[in-house]
Amino acid sequence: MDTIFIKTHQPGAHYAKPHFFVLSKGLNSGKPSNEAFTNSFVLVFQTEAQKEDIFWIAMSLWKSKFWYPYLKGSVIPFITLYDFRKEFNPRATRMMQEHLLHKKNVQALKLLQEQENHYNKNIHLINELKNAIMMRYRMK
Repeated sequence: MDTIFIKTHQPGAHYAKPHFFVLSKGLNSGKPSNEAFTNSFVLVFQTEAQKEDIFWIAMSLWKSKFWYPYLKGSVIPFITLYDFRKEFNPRATRMMQEHLLHKKNVQALKLLQEQENHYNKNIHLINELKNAIMMRYRMK
């Protein structure tokens, strides 16, 4: 696996190569996103496929609360760029060595994410219908 280029994101900066962002401040530190956060690191890759693979590794580390022991600060916890680089690269490399299992897990995670989005959309529609029915009583 190629070395991952990781640096602090500067608001307004644009990146030509495939990239994603990782939140660096708050209790959600380590949360990956395709949209920039104000306080975040940016991970830049050579290929879109590499970005996709590493994104799901970052997501699994965040969901498993991997970054909690590395948080510093008493009021607003944060993770340092040094700690993030030091821990993320070896962990991602180790997880990518089991590439077939990783691919299967990514497919399962994508499917579950689609299902979650579908259910959230249905819940939103149900709530809209409930509100519409209740508004009828207000009109009378």
